[in-house]
Amino acid sequence: MARLDVSDGFDVHDYRSKLKLLRQDAGSMSLANREGLGCPACGDPFERLFVSDDETVTFSSAPEGPICLARTDDRLLVMTH
Repeated sequence: MARLDVSDGFDVHDYRSKLKLLRQDAGSMSLANREGLGCPACGDPFERLFVSDDETVTFSSAPEGPICLARTDDRLLVMTH
């Protein structure tokens, strides 16, 4: 299983065929993991990926499973399992 590599930043275009865009606005996007990519934090496959360039983010509902976070120089990545 390939793992989402964030060691040199994160560019969604590198994973275009493996992730499906669900929602996008000016500073963030939500994606579904279509190919079972491994989480950069724990290595297990994740279900959803939230990517944000924003300084602050508020979530209105909590996921039912585990959450992993990864930080690049420019972005915060939140993976739900």
